[in-house]
Order: sequence, then structure tokens, then C-alpha cells
Amino acid sequence: MATGLWTHEAFSRHVNPPGHPEQVARLAYVERALADARFAGLQRFAAPLAEDASILRCHPQSYIDRIVAAEPVSGWHQLDADTHMSSGSVEAARRGVGAAVAAVDAVMSGDLTNAFVASRPPGHHAERETPMGFCLFGTVAIAAKHVLETYGLSRVAVVDFDVHHGNGTQDLLWDEPRAVFFSSHQSPLWPGTGAEAERGAHDTIFNIPLEPDSGSATMRAAYEGRVFPILSALKPELILVSAGFDAHRADPLANLRWETEDFAWLTARLCDLADTLCEGRIVSVLEGGYDLESLAAASSAHVAMLMERGA
Repeated sequence: MATGLWTHEAFSRHVNPPGHPEQVARLAYVERALADARFAGLQRFAAPLAEDASILRCHPQSYIDRIVAAEPVSGWHQLDADTHMSSGSVEAARRGVGAAVAAVDAVMSGDLTNAFVASRPPGHHAERETPMGFCLFGTVAIAAKHVLETYGLSRVAVVDFDVHHGNGTQDLLWDEPRAVFFSSHQSPLWPGTGAEAERGAHDTIFNIPLEPDSGSATMRAAYEGRVFPILSALKPELILVSAGFDAHRADPLANLRWETEDFAWLTARLCDLADTLCEGRIVSVLEGGYDLESLAAASSAHVAMLMERGA
């Protein structure tokens, strides 16, 4: 089998104000890196538009309507201190959800071993009725609900290695006993959530706060000592990844000091577990990463490992 890549030109039509870290160039750098000859074997797909029915798995209709109504004809509409919308934002956010759902379907059907969704805006900070942290819809949480409800799985896992806590995914999966959520993140850091005591309604939330400047060794020990054993014990039938690359040492928004090689290592170890637990099934979705060069390097290392293990 193979690895799939979902993206779309509409993602570049979600435009933040000048100087905003979540910029159009982020995806351009990722796509340029993935255009290299070593990625020729990627199966490439255009991200479809998600209908309300998909988004309703996590957000109420009133919230969807509010987001749609907030989209400006020109310029920007500011939702909070750092979350903005432009005239292309709703289509981009819908296609992000649509891509994640389509990738899940392709992997669950056996057409692909694994997949990466190169989309923006990110999604893991969007709570049930609150857009925040550059995010409008909870893309990965929606994909988790989709696979549970469509394929009747007993367990799905979400692993979020973005440097910021995935408060939105946590909120959207808090009451879902079939979904287990892991978030490794710098603490203290915005949004200020993600304490180990936050466990969810069914003890299926596992937060791994990491101290600033803790670096590669601390991260690897945390995953080997905590995340991987719990994943092995819970035996998910699909692993979803919130792939934020802002823990990289070059990123301007935080300082966990990971290296590019750490993202390849983490991807390989998740693939090891997926091979053992769920026939290699992984769907990864781009979240953060705000230094353009390190985002390109780390995301391409991530996808290269998915391809190596998905062949």
C-alpha cells in the first residue's frame, strides 16, 4: 500500500493579517518540501468540502452558522486576540475537515496504509462553541468521531505533539469513552490548560506537560515511559495525529528545543505501534509550526517516515 497526501489551493485563501504567525507561506513551504523527487510516491488528493453533517459531530449548528456569518467579504474579521477570518476562511476550514475525513476513509478501506493532511487553518484549539488559537473547527476530533460512528470502532487514539496543549480536541473528546487523547506540550505556555489532572469523563485524557528548554531526551523519555505503554494497553484501531511542528528549536512561539530528527523518531515509533495494534493505520493532520524552514524540514521528515513505513 502507500501514503496519501491531501491538500488544496483553497488553504492559501485563508489569509491572516500581515505579521500573523499563521501565514499562507506556512503551507507553501510544506508543499514545496513535499514536491521533492523523494516524495514522488505520495498518492495526492484534493481536499473535499465537508458538509455540516461532518462538522456537527463536534460543533452545534448554531456555532457553524456563527462562523459562516462571521466571514468578511474583504479584509479581516477578528474572532479573538489572535484568531481572524478572511473571505476564504470558511472554505479552507471546511476542506480541512473534509480532507481529514476522506483520509480516514481511505485508510480504513485499506486503499492506503497512512495519510497526511496538509491543511490550514489548524484545528486543535477550537472548542465546541469557541474558536481560538487560530482554529475554527476541531478537525482531528471530528475525524475521530467520524471513524467511531461510521466504522463502529471500539477505540481510536489521538496523539497531539504540537507545542501548545490541544485544548479544543480535549474539550470535544472529553465525554467520548471510545477516544483516548494524548497531548505533549510545553507548560507553562498558552492556552494554560493541559494539566495531568485533566483526565476526561472516562479517564481517557492523558496530558504530558513538558518544561521549557527540556529538549529531546525529556520528550523521548516521556513518550517511551508514558504514552507508548498506555497506547499499547488500550489497543486503538486507528491512530490520529495532530502534527504540530512548533516544538522545533527554531520555532519563535515556544522553546521545547526539539530537533528535526525528533519528529522522524516520534513518527517511526508511532508507526511501530500502529503496525502492532492497527495494521499500520495512521492519519496525521498539520497543526502548528511557525518557523518556515523548520516547518518544512520537520513536516517532510514526518511524511518521509510515513512513506517508508507505509510502503
